[in-house]
Amino acid sequence: MNQLVGERISIATFKAQTTRHRIMGIVNTPEMQIVFSDTPGVLKPNYKLQESMLAFSESALQDADVLLYVTDVVENPEKNMDFLEKVQQMTIPVILLINKIDSLTPNPSPKCEGNSKGKGSDVLLAQIVEKWHSLLPKAEILPISAKNKFGVDMLLKRIQDLLPESPAYFDKDQLTDKPARFFVSEIIREKILLYYDKEIPYAVEVRVERFKETEKNIHINAVIYVERESQKGIIIGHQGVALKKVSTEARKALEKFFDKSVYLETFVKVDKDWRSSEKELDSFGYNPE
Repeated sequence: MNQLVGERISIATFKAQTTRHRIMGIVNTPEMQIVFSDTPGVLKPNYKLQESMLAFSESALQDADVLLYVTDVVENPEKNMDFLEKVQQMTIPVILLINKIDSLTPNPSPKCEGNSKGKGSDVLLAQIVEKWHSLLPKAEILPISAKNKFGVDMLLKRIQDLLPESPAYFDKDQLTDKPARFFVSEIIREKILLYYDKEIPYAVEVRVERFKETEKNIHINAVIYVERESQKGIIIGHQGVALKKVSTEARKALEKFFDKSVYLETFVKVDKDWRSSEKELDSFGYNPE
């Protein structure tokens, strides 16, 4: 979505479950307005937070004019069969995007002997396309590389062809439906995903308690919530070094995002089992309705 919108609306990391909310990104041109809705990846939920994430994904099936199902060259389709069955029943156009084709490298095998790397990659891609076609026979399949912008312009043109005519839903200068505070919490969470391992990033939520903007700068106070005291110690690190690194990197990203100086203060608090509390999830904005 970031490539299609031309702005960094959604955070992106190499880890699964990076996206937790449904985030809109809006493309405006003199001829059209396209509203993209980026949802969490499909998963089988193990706790209430993941149930909310899945609800965000399923909500896209109810109100989209065109469904973009994004997969990649390594994902196993079988793990999402329940969701795919719902996609199969859709009457709207479905475009299946096979992302990360730039990372395709052929495995050595007798069938590929004598092939160049490019030819071997083509064989692998053809096999992936065939597999997905058998699962979603009505879908239009487009191999892409979001990283290298390969296929992005073609995709945008195809979406434009498929969308019905309608009045614009948003102002022409609007890029998203989310407030500034949301992007602050997401950027901080992105840095935590990048710099901490194992369960820590998934036990973390961020709340912005102060956002004061002037003409020249922004003052932000943010609280990083974890579930246990041991996680709090890991987030802070020895003599606060780990938290300082996260805060510094987040501040740099926020200054780039808002294009002005940012003063960021971060605090860490324990909120036991926030991922399983409906009340807490509601306060963090995880109610899909």
